[in-house]
Amino acid sequence: MNKKQFFLSIVLASLIGGIVALAGASYLSKQNTASNFAEKQDTSFVNWLSDDKFTVPDGINFVASAQQVTPAVVHVKSTLSITQRQRGGGDPFEEFFGFRSPNRDQMPQEARSSGSGVIISEDGYIVTNNHVIENATKVDISLENNARYTARVIGTDPTTDLALLKIEEKGLPFVKFGDSDMTKIGEWVLAVGNPFDLTSTVTAGIISAKARNIGILRSAENNLSIESFLQTDAVVNQGNSGGALVNLAGELIGINTAIASRTGTFNGYAFAIPSSIVKKVMDDLLEFGTVQRGLLGVTIRDVTPDLEEELDKKLGVSQGVYVFGVNEGSGGKEAGLQEGDIIIGVDGSRTNSVAKLQEMVARKRPGDKVDIKYLRNGKEITASATLKNISGDTKVVRKEVPVVASFGGVKFEDIKPNIKDRLKIRGGASIISIENDTWKKSGAKVGFIITSVIGPEGRYRISGANDLIALLEDSKGEEIVILGVYPNGQEYYFEIQVE
Repeated sequence: MNKKQFFLSIVLASLIGGIVALAGASYLSKQNTASNFAEKQDTSFVNWLSDDKFTVPDGINFVASAQQVTPAVVHVKSTLSITQRQRGGGDPFEEFFGFRSPNRDQMPQEARSSGSGVIISEDGYIVTNNHVIENATKVDISLENNARYTARVIGTDPTTDLALLKIEEKGLPFVKFGDSDMTKIGEWVLAVGNPFDLTSTVTAGIISAKARNIGILRSAENNLSIESFLQTDAVVNQGNSGGALVNLAGELIGINTAIASRTGTFNGYAFAIPSSIVKKVMDDLLEFGTVQRGLLGVTIRDVTPDLEEELDKKLGVSQGVYVFGVNEGSGGKEAGLQEGDIIIGVDGSRTNSVAKLQEMVARKRPGDKVDIKYLRNGKEITASATLKNISGDTKVVRKEVPVVASFGGVKFEDIKPNIKDRLKIRGGASIISIENDTWKKSGAKVGFIITSVIGPEGRYRISGANDLIALLEDSKGEEIVILGVYPNGQEYYFEIQVE
């Protein structure tokens, strides 16, 4: 090699290296600033398989899909605090303050629940069911390769039974979102999860129905539950909740959530939240910490022969969504909807049922517009409606970041608004980690919510984490009684010498 060739090779190598570095920097910047999972998943070289292997073989073959998905389906184990009652005598704290002694009536215990989750980005975001991690004081994640992590709960949505978790890791395998709208009844699918603690279990079945409403989320907050499940006959059991339902290309088309059973075990049918809803909810939780719900503002029921009999009139259509009422100031009202209208389409998609209409609207955020096709006295009308939030406006709602504070190796945070509402308490500070042996031996547990403290000068109610820290600083060297409640509603107290 002469001098000219040598220098030319150096220049070429530098150019190639620069291009690769720029591409890598561009990718990392994009991943760090991504506000949705389409951007986070828009890459091929970080996933565990390359695109040329991400194909469906000729004929029916489950192997490629199972190999692609299994490493990205995790085991989710939740720790919950419960209280075991014991018989005992009277207690002065119970008489005067309504709290029972841990040494007499109540002993805090730990319970565990188990489910599944799906990694949806290489940097550790995981989707699972809300009911898998609800009221958990700690969430542990186990990968197929036995690697273990403790997860943070980024956000939850009881109305769809979904939750977004995060573990601190990079370069993880993940499952790409597929389009649940494109799935067909009769199409082959795989369910991947951890039934009965049997990790990485794969079962096969077909899509047997779409837009199913089975009434399992009726108790969700504000009656805003969304049920438009994919129904499948792939075997799903306890522990599969939060796991993946994928097509033969290994794409996530649903999150397995429920089974139809009288025994608690699989009885022929299972139900999954479609990816059209999952992706929207995950994007909301990632960007805002809470779900942005766009509402049409109507009271609705399925068109059925029973409804015609109840109304004592023919509706002139066998399928659709009957409008019973329209809220004042709602997007539906402003679009001209009236009682007695029958909605038959949203954004060009047929809405034969309430479940399908709710699914279509649930993909939108407040401020988004939807085209509504409806019948009035047999005449077909199309109108544009601007969706609003539950407050009646189009503002984006952001989750408040709780205050986190530390004292002597114990970390506290303000209690979350939904827990405050559920327990009907005015304030408090939740214990989120304990690295202090004195606190551990005194009976303090992660997840315990401190609502008040009894010191030498009386009882003080705790409004939040900073309030508690200030009180503990002022109580150094003194013995105090800490009173509170566990997330399950059980009251508890313990005594401690503040150091």
